[in-house]
Amino acid sequence: MKKILTLALSLMMLLAAACAAEAPASTQVFVSLTDDTGALVLALEPVDVTDVDGDGVLTISDALQLAHVARHPDGEAAYATEETEFGLSLMRLWGVENGGSYGYYLNNASAWSLLDPVQPGDHVKAYAFTDLTAWSDTYCYFDADVVEAELGAELPLTLYAAGFDAEWNPVAMPVEGAVITVDGQPTEWVTDAEGKVVFTCAEAGEYLISASSETLNLVTPVCVVIVK
Repeated sequence: MKKILTLALSLMMLLAAACAAEAPASTQVFVSLTDDTGALVLALEPVDVTDVDGDGVLTISDALQLAHVARHPDGEAAYATEETEFGLSLMRLWGVENGGSYGYYLNNASAWSLLDPVQPGDHVKAYAFTDLTAWSDTYCYFDADVVEAELGAELPLTLYAAGFDAEWNPVAMPVEGAVITVDGQPTEWVTDAEGKVVFTCAEAGEYLISASSETLNLVTPVCVVIVK
């Protein structure tokens, strides 16, 4: 009897140790958000992610919720999710309620679920649709999230739009004719047929690079340029 009890206690201790080893710790990711006007309200905001929903995994939803807690005036109340027939779904993003018309990407790839796990250094980007009629919002992104350069150096970037091929496989399509913006101000730099652009920064500092288009309803892309 004592041997059985000892074995049972040992198994319980091993199980507890295994659970403790698997318990998620805090990890830092970066969060970008655009609201229903297309405004970039968070740009690569560092967020320390913990398991706020207690499901044992650090997820996209955890990252988004904690980003709201840290940066939105209404905190956690500005973010809401709900279980639907499609699983956990966004119901409120940055205080915007539009019937569930949101998108979210992980490292510029379409995520399967809000419960997809995140890893250190990941980039979570979420947005509220601006076009609730034709659904023309086009997710786009630069080929780099952060660029460091010396003063006066030429900075190459490529702008892509997320799309699908004839068999609904995800593809990256170059965005032509997009005007580059620096800290929200339009510039003379425009992407070419391959989505490429080369520009320079005249002064040292940190700059928020984005883009706009007259032909596409772009979900505001984000790149931070650090000029030394």
